[in-house]
Amino acid sequence: MNKGERSMDKKESNKNLPISKNEDVEFSEELADEEDMKAQERAAEADHRQNNK
Repeated sequence: MNKGERSMDKKESNKNLPISKNEDVEFSEELADEEDMKAQERAAEADHRQNNK
C-alpha cells in the first residue's frame, strides 16, 4: 500500500464519522459582553451554512 492509498482510505473512513452540530458549552447572556454576542451570532450563521449544504 502506498501513501496515496492510505490517504484515500483515511478520507473514506472519515466519511463515516458522525457530524457534531452542537458542543456542550456553558453560556450566560447575563455575563456575555459584545464579543461573546458576536461569537454567538457567528456560530449560529456557521450552523445555518452547514445545515443548508
